[in-house]
Amino acid sequence: MFKRHFFLIAAAALLGLMIVALVLRMAFAEDEKAGGGRGGPGGGRGQAVSEAVAAPREFSDQIRVLGVARGRRSVNITSSTSELITRVMFSDGQRVAAGAPLVQLQAREEDANIADARAQVARAQTMYDRYKTLNDRGFASAAMLEQYETELESARASLAAAQARAGDRTIRAPFAGVLGLSTVTAGTLVNPGAVIATLDDIDVVRVDFPIPERYLSVLRPGVPITATIDAYGDEVFNGRIALIDTRVNEATRSVTARAEIPNPGARIRPGMAVRVAVQQGVRQSIAVPEAAVQYEGEGAFVYRIANGERGTVAQRVEVETGAVEGGFVEILTGLSNGDRVVGSGLNRIQPNAPVRVGGAGGGRNGARSQQGAAR
Repeated sequence: MFKRHFFLIAAAALLGLMIVALVLRMAFAEDEKAGGGRGGPGGGRGQAVSEAVAAPREFSDQIRVLGVARGRRSVNITSSTSELITRVMFSDGQRVAAGAPLVQLQAREEDANIADARAQVARAQTMYDRYKTLNDRGFASAAMLEQYETELESARASLAAAQARAGDRTIRAPFAGVLGLSTVTAGTLVNPGAVIATLDDIDVVRVDFPIPERYLSVLRPGVPITATIDAYGDEVFNGRIALIDTRVNEATRSVTARAEIPNPGARIRPGMAVRVAVQQGVRQSIAVPEAAVQYEGEGAFVYRIANGERGTVAQRVEVETGAVEGGFVEILTGLSNGDRVVGSGLNRIQPNAPVRVGGAGGGRNGARSQQGAAR
């Protein structure tokens, strides 16, 4: 009885093993039929990857620095004396012409001095006219006439001085520009140096930025520059270098350059950080998409698609990178023109592991479009 049960169990186990072997054999046959065998060309069991092709691309030699935008002319409007404001003649954000009155300060004493000076001028004029008539008739000496003529000129000078002092009570715009925000109103007491308003000429903005001294031989006034500002994303503003300072900073070994950028619509505001790029020329170098490059410490690498013993594999290749521009990375060493590389998903690939080109990312068609873009 025991032997019969043992043989039944053994026969059932043998039958199960035969069924498992048959299923595995059929699955292996299907894999070979679909992809040419494990790891073979076409990568039936390799990881699906996208492909990019290393190809020549134009890169521009640029000096990239950070500068600060300033108005072509900027000033804080202040008072030279402590006085009450009696009238405000501007509104915040207003564009004003040169010489436009902005604030009137209290000027009662100055007005009184003007009235007194005018009275003195009238009196001196009357005396001069009287002695001029007497002199013409021969009843007054020339010395007396000269005395009253001198008094008339002195009175006129006093009147001009009084009018000038009264004029100082009206604060005017020193140049045309745009006024900023202000908190003063009629009745505000201003002290010397206190800011009444800001005035900026921003039709053209100036950007000062440092340039390493080694570039002095290639930079000069008139060289074009491009600028970007974080507030406006990738929008490019064009300008030119207007002036290069005469002195080099001994600590940083750099010289300050000043660029001027047209600013229609006053979009660039004084104080904004500006990323300046100075073009030096154009060169051609081998390039791959940014997604194809993986950085590790101070180095970088790509996975080159090559034929190995098990079919198509991803070989890790150390590369030296250069400029990054327009979504492509310049490859200085490590790749040759036409080399195929893995375009994405680098963190999931093992070196020399089988891969199957044509997965996520567009496959060979996507690679051709990337190659065309690189060219």
